[in-house]
Amino acid sequence: MSLYSEFAPWYEQLFPLREEVYLFLREYAGTQGTRILDAGCGPGHYCGRFKRDGFRATGIDLDQKMVDEASAASPAAEFHCMDITSIASLHQSFGLIYSIGNVVAHLPPLRFSAFLQDVYTALEPGGCWVFQVFNWDYLLGLDDYSFPVKTVGDGSVAFYRRYPLIAHDRVVFEVELVSEGKKLFHEQTTLYPLTAESFLQRHSAARFALAGMYAGFDKVPFSRERNSGLVMVFVKEPSLIM
Repeated sequence: MSLYSEFAPWYEQLFPLREEVYLFLREYAGTQGTRILDAGCGPGHYCGRFKRDGFRATGIDLDQKMVDEASAASPAAEFHCMDITSIASLHQSFGLIYSIGNVVAHLPPLRFSAFLQDVYTALEPGGCWVFQVFNWDYLLGLDDYSFPVKTVGDGSVAFYRRYPLIAHDRVVFEVELVSEGKKLFHEQTTLYPLTAESFLQRHSAARFALAGMYAGFDKVPFSRERNSGLVMVFVKEPSLIM
């Protein structure tokens, strides 16, 4: 079972579509009719928005419950329950591929590098690859880290997230959902911290060109020492195609 299987019914309430995020992604999506891919789409609200705005939207997620939620909410979009590292099996090309919410941190370094090659192949010439992760440069200087608590409605449902173990080769991610003092679920998973410099090197090796590096979707310039978030934008330049 995926980490978020039991969390799927609550996801939309705790993490609704953010207009700031959509407008950022939309900037790199090209013209209407362009095919876009959301790698780790969750309940699919960004795919649904892209579809309503005239794009051909595909979302993939490892969690079947999330995919079911996405298909029910946005039946005009295309959704698949699959690992993001299997995008080659879609046999499609995209003008924009994106992954937000620290999804790619679930991939061990070697799998991430292999995934980048598949992303590059799946992109159309001039297409963009956008991803958001935690700024591990900042985190690796800490012993542990707790996110602000998220609540639903009157606050009776609370979602807790923390990193109780932080090491250079792995980070333990712990999540807990509590309703009126009763624990609905509690899970742990392993994340793999790559520094900003490592991301740059791996993308350069995969023949991507850097198009933007930000602390968030508001395009505040990124600082390794101060920011908790990292958003990177890369392009598959036609001149780099071999």
